[in-house]
Amino acid sequence: MPNPKRRHSHQRKNTRRAHDRLVAGSRSECPNCHEQKLPHRVCPHCGYYRDREVIAVPER
Repeated sequence: MPNPKRRHSHQRKNTRRAHDRLVAGSRSECPNCHEQKLPHRVCPHCGYYRDREVIAVPER
């Protein structure tokens, strides 16, 4: 199996890795309590999803 003859330069390595950064996930506002939550998921603060209470959240 062939091996590379020369090492890749820093620029070539960094250009390849330019798209490997982490991207923050999108957030949406809960229509019930107006807290930030992940879209299409039950709100962890109030337990509502699509104007219905899905889970009971204990009082804090």
